[in-house]
Amino acid sequence: MTTSTIAVGDRVPEGKLSYIPHAPELDDPLACGSPTTITTTEFFAGKKVVLVSVPGAFTPTCHVNHLPPFLARYDEFRSKGVDIIAVLAANDAFVMSGWARVQGLKDKILALSDGNAEWSKAMGLTVDLSHVGFGLRTARYAIVLDDLVVRYLGVEPARGVTVSGADAVLEAL
Repeated sequence: MTTSTIAVGDRVPEGKLSYIPHAPELDDPLACGSPTTITTTEFFAGKKVVLVSVPGAFTPTCHVNHLPPFLARYDEFRSKGVDIIAVLAANDAFVMSGWARVQGLKDKILALSDGNAEWSKAMGLTVDLSHVGFGLRTARYAIVLDDLVVRYLGVEPARGVTVSGADAVLEAL
């Protein structure tokens, strides 16, 4: 279980994340793209952001149960004033880009890499999965940010998707 050190009303810490922006050439499965580094304080400033964190791209719960409902309900999120929807994991930017392409995210949901889970660690939102050979990962959580301030935080208390799922986040908006 994860014990977060960030709470509703707190400002998120600055962190560096990377991603590969969607581009038509990425429709070619052999294309890799070029990673871009962003800082959370610049990229999320002045925006309403839904950030869903998963322990790993392509893992069963993340791949089948957690991310797809966010894409399926994309228009509902946008109608509630959400500027950015992003999925976050400790996987590298190339894996996240590959997962985004398999999921069909295109430019609707950003697939962000929290390398070494450093940004998540700064908020107390990591999970040690060394017992299954995964090492330190981002925990399963969802955050709603409004100009960098946490308005909703749903950290999963156990396996599965409840408080960090699309339904719970939409209800919180």
